[in-house]
Amino acid sequence: MAPRMNIFQAAPDAMKGMFAVEAAVDGSGLEHSLVELVKLRASQINGCAFCIHMHATDAVKHGESDMRIHLLGAWRESPLFTDRERAALAWTEALTRVAKTGAPDADYERIKAHFDEKEIAFLTTAVAAINFWNRVQIGLRAIHPVEQAAAAA
Repeated sequence: MAPRMNIFQAAPDAMKGMFAVEAAVDGSGLEHSLVELVKLRASQINGCAFCIHMHATDAVKHGESDMRIHLLGAWRESPLFTDRERAALAWTEALTRVAKTGAPDADYERIKAHFDEKEIAFLTTAVAAINFWNRVQIGLRAIHPVEQAAAAA
């Protein structure tokens, strides 16, 4: 697989706008760990290797456990996620699959129980942004960094 183009060179003003959205989410007060879980889960659903690599790496760098990352796809069955995280992950899945789900009222009511309006707005923005990035990276065939395996002794 080869990259199709570099969108950052071809459309720098559009990318500046997206980086401004990301900066707003980063400064929103939402927990960094929660935002990384949301970005990682949407990227898993969309099959974006570039973004999965980026957000798993960032999550670990900021203290997320390997086990929670491994179990993220099964968050409903794992006791390792808080009720707040579960609400955010359900909302993430509903919006990422919006053509199928229609963003159910039950999922919205669930996030209202754990997030205030400002947090819901930024959580929704974070989900929308990662879905944008997934489509860009998949569509343009971005390739994630590849760490070389340590040579066998």
